[in-house]
Amino acid sequence: MMRALWTAASGMVAQQANIDTISNNLANVSTTGYKKTRMEFQDLIYQNLREPGSENAQGNQIPTGLQLGHGVRPVATQKIYTQGNYQQTGNPLDVVIEGNGFLQITMPDGSLAYTRDGGLKKDGQGRLVNSDGYMLEPQITIPDNATSVNITADGNVSVAIPGNNTPQQIGQIQLVNFVNPAGLNNSGRNLMTETAASGNPIVGTPGQDGLGTIAQYFIEMSNVQVVEEMVNMIVAQRAYEVNSKAIQASDEMLQQANNLRR
Repeated sequence: MMRALWTAASGMVAQQANIDTISNNLANVSTTGYKKTRMEFQDLIYQNLREPGSENAQGNQIPTGLQLGHGVRPVATQKIYTQGNYQQTGNPLDVVIEGNGFLQITMPDGSLAYTRDGGLKKDGQGRLVNSDGYMLEPQITIPDNATSVNITADGNVSVAIPGNNTPQQIGQIQLVNFVNPAGLNNSGRNLMTETAASGNPIVGTPGQDGLGTIAQYFIEMSNVQVVEEMVNMIVAQRAYEVNSKAIQASDEMLQQANNLRR
C-alpha cells in the first residue's frame, strides 16, 4: 500500500482539527473575555532510507540523506492572550482588566477558577458573582442601601450610603497571574483552572507586580478577528482539499498498477 494514502489522510485529519478550532473562535467572537486559540502541528516520524553523512560505494561522504515522512498531527492548541476590544456598558459592576491578570471565582466545590470576564452581578445577598452565580474571590458584598458603587484602578470597591458623606470601602478586587497562562485548562463558561503547566497562581493588587489595572463601566470583548479567522479557514480548507487530491492521485496510481498485464 502506498504510504502517500496514509500521509495525506493524516493531513486531512489535522486540517479537520484546524477547522474545528477556527470554528470555535468564530463561534465565540462575541464572548466576553474570550481568547482565540491557534492550532499547532508537528510532522510525524521519518523513514531513513539513507543517513546523511554516510559513504557511497566509492567511499565519498554523502552530504544529504534520503528520508520519507509519514504525515502530520495536531500537537497543541495555543491560547493567544492579546487584549480584546473594550465595550462601554454603563453598568457599575462591569470591569475590565487593562493588562495582565485574571479575576478569581469560587466554584461550588470550593476550588478556584480564573476568568477575564468582568461582567459581575449581585446575587440575592448582595455578593458579587459571575453570570453563573459563582462568587468573586475575595468575597465582596454590596449593602442593600448602597446608592452607588465605585471601583478604582487598584481594585478598591466603595459604596455611597445615605446619610454618610464619606464613601464606605467594602472590599478590594484582587487579580491573579501565572508564569504560563497558556498552560491553563479551559473548562468552559469563560472559566479556566490551574494546571501543573500553568504554575501556581500569583495573587496581587491590580496595578502592581506586573498585573493590569481595573477599569469600571467596561467589559473586554473577544480578541478574535473575524477577517483573520476567515483567511485561516480558507487556508485550512485548501490544505484539506490538496490532501484529498493526493489521496485521489495515489488511488489512481494504484489502479494503474493493478491494471498492468504482461
